Amino acid sequence: MFAIVRTGGKQYRVAEGDKIAVEKLAGEAGDTITLGDVLLAGEGDKLEDASKVTVSAEIIAQAKSEKVVVFKKRRRHNYRRKNGHRQQMTLLRITSVGAAKKAPAKKTEKQEDAA
Repeated sequence: MFAIVRTGGKQYRVAEGDKIAVEKLAGEAGDTITLGDVLLAGEGDKLEDASKVTVSAEIIAQAKSEKVVVFKKRRRHNYRRKNGHRQQMTLLRITSVGAAKKAPAKKTEKQEDAA
């Protein structure tokens, strides 16, 4: 089963066992998180209701991505600026993609009296 999830302003196609690098999420290595914004889900050619699908993932590590060099130059003005940036990211391993587990219904006092 696969799902399309949105996190950090980007969309990712994930399946169980995949590893992805996303924008930084809160948590430590080993924590389990749920990716809540599921846009599409299905298996093969069949699509399922995305509102009933949950995607859970385990944080592998908090890391930095590759360095992006920002270079500014204005011709004939002796103006050069070089700067760099490394974006924070989180490495995730998708542990499960599937139907949401419903919590058992809680009994009210009236139901307990009737039973």
